[in-house]
Amino acid sequence: MTHTSDTRPADSEAQAPRRSRLHRLMRYIPLIAPVLLWTVPCWVLLYTGQHWPLPVTLVGTALFALGLIAMPLTMVRGHGRRQQDRAAIIGDTLLGTSWIVFTWSVLLGILLRLALTVADVGGSQDRARIVTWAVLGVAVVLLGWGYAEARRVPRVRRLDVPLPRLGAGLDGLRVVLVTDTHYGPLDRARWSARVCETVNDLEADLVCHTGDIADGTAERRRAQATPLGTVRATRARVYVTGNHEYYSEAQGWVDLMDELGWEPLRNRHLLLERGGDTLVVAGVDDVTAESSGLAGHGADLAEALNGADPDLPVLLLAHQPKFVDRAAADGIDLQLSGHTHGGQIWPFHHLVRIDQPALAGLSNHGARTLLYTSRGTGFWGPPFRVFAPSEITLLLLRSPHLPTSP
Repeated sequence: MTHTSDTRPADSEAQAPRRSRLHRLMRYIPLIAPVLLWTVPCWVLLYTGQHWPLPVTLVGTALFALGLIAMPLTMVRGHGRRQQDRAAIIGDTLLGTSWIVFTWSVLLGILLRLALTVADVGGSQDRARIVTWAVLGVAVVLLGWGYAEARRVPRVRRLDVPLPRLGAGLDGLRVVLVTDTHYGPLDRARWSARVCETVNDLEADLVCHTGDIADGTAERRRAQATPLGTVRATRARVYVTGNHEYYSEAQGWVDLMDELGWEPLRNRHLLLERGGDTLVVAGVDDVTAESSGLAGHGADLAEALNGADPDLPVLLLAHQPKFVDRAAADGIDLQLSGHTHGGQIWPFHHLVRIDQPALAGLSNHGARTLLYTSRGTGFWGPPFRVFAPSEITLLLLRSPHLPTSP
């Protein structure tokens, strides 16, 4: 079995007070973050002993000030009521750029300067300027690489998943997981079509989409989502809502996926039978659905399993990994989730871990529950992926039981 180290310890109760304090602190991040993201690099790159010529200092400072002003303004216009795609692209790009420059300004500003000092390389001004050029060089490389990683068709990640209760007739069942496609301001209709072609090449029995299809309404992003109708599966194509659907008229996305031939599992299940054995495939609305105010939407595992034989193995689709606490309490065999993006831009994964029990990969929860968390197929917001590659996942379900002789 493949395991991941990106999971929290089981003693979650002991960590509850610490997480509560961190959640309170995170409320202020939207106010504090833009200032830190732009002023810290400005200080490290321009004002910590470099003694640049005055025109360089003034122009550099003006660029950082422009970024500090432009980023929140364009993000509000892009993701607020106006929903202006061009503004969203600019704001998201500035956000990703500032995060990368901030991260490496801090890391290289401390570590490289310390190493240069210990090695007695040059004078203080020389060391300061080496740090500045190093930060800018690393940032340019990571931005170029991260953009290419975000825009490419994801690589396929394959793994075997043993399920002790899975019948022999279902051994080798091919389950493909796509999630967090996040069709948005950047038109990715061609990318969407290529992703669907890759999925079809995997010859899946079951294809699952665990939500966050897009940022925007179904009507607005229809062209990018339409290729999902070409996805093929021998048994079923199933879908559950993510939190981003509830920012953009979730029922419209449920209706569009139904129109495209996918089966929305809104707190319900279907039975997948092969070789005389049966697998329950269930799905729940995202955990944010209940607070969305949308009538009839809310995560309800009991309703999803209503009428299912409790002796049958269950594969559950739930957008957020943290739903696994409920899944484990109910003895679910395997939960498939997305949401985390694997952090998307390193080292953002440390903040993701505050809210989620798993970041990526396969992990154990409770007596028998396995959770697979995908890093996601697309990207949200900043068009960059740094040390958090996207994926299309092929899971081969394995049974410990030998087939009976004819």
